[in-house]
Amino acid sequence: MPYVNIKITREGATAAQKAQLIAGVTGLLREVLNKNPATTMVVIDEVDTDNWGMGGETVTVRRARGY
Repeated sequence: MPYVNIKITREGATAAQKAQLIAGVTGLLREVLNKNPATTMVVIDEVDTDNWGMGGETVTVRRARGY
């Protein structure tokens, strides 16, 4: 039973986009590893940009500077 955890910043991904990610990852596991889609679990965690850091700074700060 594959378990995939996708972490993205909370910046407005729509329900349709998330559904597309879930379907795409499930399909990829079926195609590449012959995994059963019925037992494939995909979880999307959305993280506030204040809680995601890179290079010693939050993503909020980096985005404010245009990175």
